[in-house]
Amino acid sequence: MNKDVIYIDTEDDITAIIGKVKESKERIVALVPPKRIGILQSAVNLRLLAKMADKSNKRLVLVTNNKALINLSAVAKIPIARSLQSKPEMAEIDILEIDEGEDVIEGEQLPVGELMKTADERVEIKSLPTNKESVADAINDIDVESDSSKFGIGPKVSELKKNKIKVPDFNRFRKILFASIAGAICLIIFFVWAIIYAPAANVIITAKTSTESVKIDNVILGTETDAAKNTVKATQKTLTQDLSVTFTATGAKNTGNKATGIVIFSNCDTSDPLTISAGTVIKQNGYSYVTQADAEVGAAKFVNAHCSLAGTSSEVAVTADSAGVAYNTSTGVEFTVSGFGSDITAYSDGGITKGTDKISAVVTADDITKATEALKKLSTDSYKQQLTNGLTADELAIAESYSVKYGDVVSTPLVGEEVADKATLKSSTVFTISAIAKSDLQTILDNELDKKITDNGNKIYSDGIDDVTLSGYLSTDKSVTVDAYTKTAKIGPNIDEAKIKELIKGKKFGDAQSILSGIPGVNDVQINFSYFWVTTMPDNVDKIDVQFILQDA
Repeated sequence: MNKDVIYIDTEDDITAIIGKVKESKERIVALVPPKRIGILQSAVNLRLLAKMADKSNKRLVLVTNNKALINLSAVAKIPIARSLQSKPEMAEIDILEIDEGEDVIEGEQLPVGELMKTADERVEIKSLPTNKESVADAINDIDVESDSSKFGIGPKVSELKKNKIKVPDFNRFRKILFASIAGAICLIIFFVWAIIYAPAANVIITAKTSTESVKIDNVILGTETDAAKNTVKATQKTLTQDLSVTFTATGAKNTGNKATGIVIFSNCDTSDPLTISAGTVIKQNGYSYVTQADAEVGAAKFVNAHCSLAGTSSEVAVTADSAGVAYNTSTGVEFTVSGFGSDITAYSDGGITKGTDKISAVVTADDITKATEALKKLSTDSYKQQLTNGLTADELAIAESYSVKYGDVVSTPLVGEEVADKATLKSSTVFTISAIAKSDLQTILDNELDKKITDNGNKIYSDGIDDVTLSGYLSTDKSVTVDAYTKTAKIGPNIDEAKIKELIKGKKFGDAQSILSGIPGVNDVQINFSYFWVTTMPDNVDKIDVQFILQDA
């Protein structure tokens, strides 16, 4: 059932209130008195209200927390409610406390009884002359039968005799007059200030809002923000860090001494001298040796096409290409020479010796492959957190855009080299994450919310930017997109502060409250004045402060 709310002003008399109730079109009428209840402090006025309501077939409800008014409403049988939203109920009349003390005063206890016992004593005072110079002498002639001070009604006569009659002081009168004028001026200034300059009002409006969810798919990450094109500016944050893992080398290699020796080259191939360059490989039984210097080999002599005398070289040092005792040879061993025919040979009179064995662990290519896989399995969450912590308060990280790019791996020691304990694999790695400025993303959200409120006259109270989440990050050759979602955007009535001030300026408390309460979407209105004597809204809008409180519907 609908009800009508009537706000009572302190200036309203009982006839004005009765008139407002009669004019109401609703059967249930809620009366909201001001803080100073005024005319309603009379039980007779409340009975008149109750009688009129009964005749007009209306049901009255007083909305108040004032204890005195609650007791009076109980006598008039008018229900009361603590607020406009609470259930009306009939108040109970407080039980009066009975004072069991004595209320009768005995006459004998009065001081007058004692005074009357001496009523026969009198003070006879002769009339004073009109001549003021003789006043003091006349006082001395007063015939006193009894000192009046014994009755407690005046000073002793002896004291009167000492006093002189004083002539009025005009200077004192003038000071009092000037002080009175100054006080009157201050009072006038105070009234001007209190009526014109002091009045101010604070209006608190509680507005109903609805929570809206907003989802924007495929927001394009670009270099500029353009709401019409659904594009938002994105930036990339990078961090470069060396990642490393240690591993155990699985290869084996003989790292002993390499065999060395002296050889002499022999030429039965050509009648011309020839040169065998340093680095030439000679072989014997599958083992290879490398010459350490150039060898100048003499020409061969032929008889009947047969080599009768081979040309030779001076001694040339050779070293085995690998370590190990297997490269040691006996004396007089002949070697083939790589790159030459079988008629070019080498031999060693003293043999190739001093090769030793020492088997050591070395890094293999397979070790590098496995270590690289282990390095890429290392957690990089801490680097992601570092990137996120480096963002400003206005930037929003796109978590799914986080990427890791590994650089070339470097092994220490290198492949084939001896490992004393553990080998290490390092990679210079780049970590990247994309971010969007909240202020840029707000442009996209507001544009989407504007589509929701175009036809209903509402406005955006919050776009939910603080709770927005980004997901669905997708990077292709053509574009990079992300989905934005928030479920805390708030939409409410479009209340213009300037218009509100214009509507209520100069209005009485009750009228201003009625005007504001009638605005669609307004749930509650509270008006607080600057001083207790102010009951009307200021005419100057600068003296009116409007605050909004959002309340979820």
